[in-house]
Amino acid sequence: MSKLNIESKVKLNNGTQMPLLGFGTYQIPDGEITYNSVLYALKIGYRHIDTAKFYGNEISVGGAIRDSGIPRKDIFVTTKLWPNDALNAEKALETSLKKLDIGYIDLYLIHWPLPGLVKKTWKRLEKIYKNSDTIKAIGVSNHNVNQIKSILSIATVKPVVNQVKCSPYNFDPKMYEFCQKNDIVMEAWGPLTQGKKLSDENLTTIAEKYDKSPAQILLRWCIQKGIVTIPKSTHEKRVAENADIFDFQISESDIRKLDNFSKKA
Repeated sequence: MSKLNIESKVKLNNGTQMPLLGFGTYQIPDGEITYNSVLYALKIGYRHIDTAKFYGNEISVGGAIRDSGIPRKDIFVTTKLWPNDALNAEKALETSLKKLDIGYIDLYLIHWPLPGLVKKTWKRLEKIYKNSDTIKAIGVSNHNVNQIKSILSIATVKPVVNQVKCSPYNFDPKMYEFCQKNDIVMEAWGPLTQGKKLSDENLTTIAEKYDKSPAQILLRWCIQKGIVTIPKSTHEKRVAENADIFDFQISESDIRKLDNFSKKA
């Protein structure tokens, strides 16, 4: 396995550096499984960990980070504000900080947009960001273009990231172009299609060409497009395989083919 290239980062619009490849923890239960998975990911070179209040595993994520022996400043940590807490964001953040127990959060995201409260929620997050050193950057997750436009119309702090479900099978070029135009990094959750498309012939054909797994092709596609990606696995072999994507380049013609997979899905 080639060493995970921890230097592969993207610069957010507030100057923060964010690793392009991260380790996702959605649906990994709190306790030993999350702790061991995060600890192993950090051991082999991951430096970006994604969690959320809703995942219920912030305590185990924080424990693994503290026990890893890696300096806190070298690990990028994301957690998220759940919609039910939108009007009490300060308390929600305090709870996440206490559970993680890692000093500060690198990126705090609004997990889902609340109809009618998109602007108000963002202004609350802005206020916390400006008045606290416990979060280094703020952004959104699962917001559509119109919702982000609504935020931008009142924002004094621009979202640095929009984390959305994204892979070649559900690629939204309009969202991608909008984020690029507005200096907002697009981040992919579910980049491996929850395993549903890993046997697709269109994908396996490309994978065979590069002598890589279908999962590695899906992740490399994200990296080459500048889309931050956070694959999840509790199996050490797959965690390592997902990191082994920095020793090859997908050709432009194959990138275009992958871009169009969503039209065939």
